[in-house]
Amino acid sequence: MLAIDTNVLVRFLVDDDHEQFLHAQRLIEREPTFIADTVLLESEWVLRNGYAFDALTFVEAIRAVAGLPTVALESPRRIATALAWREQGLDFGDALHLAAASACDAFLTFDRRLAKAAARFGAGTVRAP
Repeated sequence: MLAIDTNVLVRFLVDDDHEQFLHAQRLIEREPTFIADTVLLESEWVLRNGYAFDALTFVEAIRAVAGLPTVALESPRRIATALAWREQGLDFGDALHLAAASACDAFLTFDRRLAKAAARFGAGTVRAP
């Protein structure tokens, strides 16, 4: 199994450098490919800020990649939860943090908007430290 970096995933999704896209495509579609949670987190930031991906476009793109038979995500359930929350309007980074903390007693943050959003999504106890 081969692990890929953010730039490989982004090339595969946006085809902004066709030669690199073809390399990424051959790799991802033919080889067992591992994608770490951190690569997905960084990819969301790059796609949103560098390529103007909106929430739905990002969610659909990652679900499509994750559905390829050659692709293994580090934390498939965590990513599925974070994508569902992102689709409903929660920031992907925040969604991923909350999904990762699901087995904890509480997620502590100074971000009041995150605490309110987490309550709407049933994301566990989120409170100030």
